[in-house]
Amino acid sequence: MKGFGKNKEEEQAGEIDLTPMLDVVFILLIFFIVTSVFVKEAGYEINYPEATMVDGVDGEPILMAITPIGEIWMDGDIIPPRNLRLRIEQRLAESPNAAVVIQADQNAPNEFVLMIMNAAREASAPSVQIAAEE
Repeated sequence: MKGFGKNKEEEQAGEIDLTPMLDVVFILLIFFIVTSVFVKEAGYEINYPEATMVDGVDGEPILMAITPIGEIWMDGDIIPPRNLRLRIEQRLAESPNAAVVIQADQNAPNEFVLMIMNAAREASAPSVQIAAEE
């Protein structure tokens, strides 16, 4: 009864195996996920002070935001002043050449800006910058 049906070789000749293509797609997806850069935001929307000269930041900065009422935000969390140095040291351990960028609101108390600057200096941050709008 060989003549009545198709044999397996004829059936498989017409089908396309998608497994290798799916493997390539998943490998590309993993590659793009691993090589993408995720920016860590401070976690609070700031009204930046105006400045006449504004410079850009190279690399991934350590962003710290100060609210008008004096809360210090980093990575979406409120940081108590006593933990500033420790949190900056932890982030510097992840990326040693990262600059600390202070995003102080226009109405933020200056004492908190100085507090962050001192903590960054004690943590041996390579540079400390204050964010501004041109």
